[in-house]
Amino acid sequence: MSAGREWWRGASIYQIYPRSFADSNGDGIGDLPGITAQLAYVASLGVDAIWLCPFFSSPMRDFGYDVADYCSVDPSFGTLQDFAHLLERAHALGLRVIIDQVYSHTSEQHPWFRQSRADRTNCKAEWYVWADPKADGSPPSNWQSVFGGSRLGVGCAPRAVLSS
Repeated sequence: MSAGREWWRGASIYQIYPRSFADSNGDGIGDLPGITAQLAYVASLGVDAIWLCPFFSSPMRDFGYDVADYCSVDPSFGTLQDFAHLLERAHALGLRVIIDQVYSHTSEQHPWFRQSRADRTNCKAEWYVWADPKADGSPPSNWQSVFGGSRLGVGCAPRAVLSS
């Protein structure tokens, strides 16, 4: 790699969906220890990095993409210690790790969503797109959520995420 060039340009990145990749405890759900156990094989493929799909705490209405807490691991995938071990093993094998941070798809249980939904004057009120119902009380549009009900008026993607 030439000096000054971003490492990911031209890199081979192996995407891993934890739920279906490797199950270490026989419960039928892939998990972080299962991924860790297969990292030597993944590295042997000549990839530069792995890209982990969401494994954060989630109500699992959207298979983990509806994140409730970006600072914890969903118990179905393991623990934060399991993630630390995965990261350590990946780095020992020369693999970089990319985590799919899906800030635009929080769960209705996430504190950002709950605060945004509370009122239109708080500091997170504009983090989501909200729409009032039509005059007759019906949904503001005919857009339907894959998970049922109207997509607008329940909260859509955050407009922006501010770092602290």
